[in-house]
Amino acid sequence: MSWKCIQVETQGAVGLIRLHRPEALNALNSEIMEEVVQALQQMDSDDALRCIVLAGDDRAFAAGADIKEMAEASHIEMLQRNNIARWDKLRKISKPIIAAVSGFALGGGCELAMGCDIIVASETAQFGQPEIKLGVIPGAGGTQRLTLALGKAKAMEMVLTGRMLGAQEALERGLVARVASKGTWLEEALALANEIAKMSPLALRMAKEMVLKAFETPLGEGLEYERRSFYMLFGSHDQVEGMKAFVEKRPANWTGK
Repeated sequence: MSWKCIQVETQGAVGLIRLHRPEALNALNSEIMEEVVQALQQMDSDDALRCIVLAGDDRAFAAGADIKEMAEASHIEMLQRNNIARWDKLRKISKPIIAAVSGFALGGGCELAMGCDIIVASETAQFGQPEIKLGVIPGAGGTQRLTLALGKAKAMEMVLTGRMLGAQEALERGLVARVASKGTWLEEALALANEIAKMSPLALRMAKEMVLKAFETPLGEGLEYERRSFYMLFGSHDQVEGMKAFVEKRPANWTGK
């Protein structure tokens, strides 16, 4: 289909979605978020794809929500629009999503990156939740995911002051998985995506689901989910093929069944 605010392509088993509102530093309005969700859902249903990369450009992943779209809205209008409900669909994408972040990832941009499964950051990346400077608070998961990633003290500092977090500190504190040079951040993210895409599609889906469970359930319940999922995979062709390939010292031929 034709996209207005994003660019979409596939590279082998990897899907690439690039936010493309350069005139607004990829600010997230309703239109771009609707397109991102649609593209993610299409890629999630494509059996040829096993991993997805979501990226911006050199200057910005996304510099926040589009303030012009919200500035004059009333409480009732915001409630009726319920734009943040669209973000719930991101949590239902079963394939791994890598956020490739260069430049600003602020407000909704930071929340979008944190909503992905892995963040690969350029050394120029800046993460932040500056909503407090506008008289509001993060509304798409910022207070929750930032706290889970960084802990209470650092999350409080960022949310209460709007202070930004650089790439290296984000790496040291566990918010991002890798930091790449200014010129290679997207290539690094795509390389990681290709590495992930070599794995069993069934195991990838189950592994992602189980890691996310760790943030949503008590330990005992999470361990029970993990155990059941582990046993369940022994009913798959991929488990038989994976272990046979290991014994025979050859690459596995995954079928996703």
